[in-house]
Amino acid sequence: MDTSQAAASRKQQELQNQYSNYKGTLQQLASKIGDVEQEADEHRLVLETLAPVPKDRKCFRLINGVLVERTVADVVPALQTNAEGLKNVLENFVKEYKKKQEEMETWKTKNNIQVVQQ
Repeated sequence: MDTSQAAASRKQQELQNQYSNYKGTLQQLASKIGDVEQEADEHRLVLETLAPVPKDRKCFRLINGVLVERTVADVVPALQTNAEGLKNVLENFVKEYKKKQEEMETWKTKNNIQVVQQ
């Protein structure tokens, strides 16, 4: 009887660890999604700000910690490319999050997990 209790306790601990891993992974993905969304919003805001500005006007851009002087005509295409790239990264993170969430729900159903406190 003692060994069966130990096995049940180990199984419970294992399930709790797996649940914690799933929750941690989902939390990390949500954090990354938030970071990318914020950066994409910043790009959008800068592009909206630069839209009415003359193309030959000088502007400054921070590249790898170095402030570089350019013209609006030079900066806008690079910002648009970056914004599109961020949009793609965001879509991939959202897909990955949904996939992981579905995987977790399947795991919870398979192992008959009922969360008491989330």
